[in-house]
Amino acid sequence: MLDPLIDDLLAGFAAPRPYTMEAVADAPRAPGVHVVLDGGTIIYVGRTGNLRNRLRQHLTGNRESSVLHEQVGQLLDKQGPVATAQDIADWLGRCELRWQETDNPEGTKEALVLALKPRFNRQVPKPR
Repeated sequence: MLDPLIDDLLAGFAAPRPYTMEAVADAPRAPGVHVVLDGGTIIYVGRTGNLRNRLRQHLTGNRESSVLHEQVGQLLDKQGPVATAQDIADWLGRCELRWQETDNPEGTKEALVLALKPRFNRQVPKPR
């Protein structure tokens, strides 16, 4: 159950679904913002010009192509041997995914990161 602040911030986002390739296939090829939730807590906010492609890249890409992939990999590396791309995809598959199409992905992402300070976002913008 999300807290009311998060519920309000995510009004207009797609319903939560497991972060899997099946869910990614339903994402539009449009600009937007996506959030990844672990146990109801937003752990990452991203923006993109093509939601479907970017969400797929987080699951199947590599550490150089995806901040989220890199951050999850670092977390898993601490628990044992160096995490593989499959280990990272499996971990993300236990998380939930939501997205929203928007013509202003930069502004939407900035507002969410400022409000929530997700653990896997490297840079938090300065309040204006």
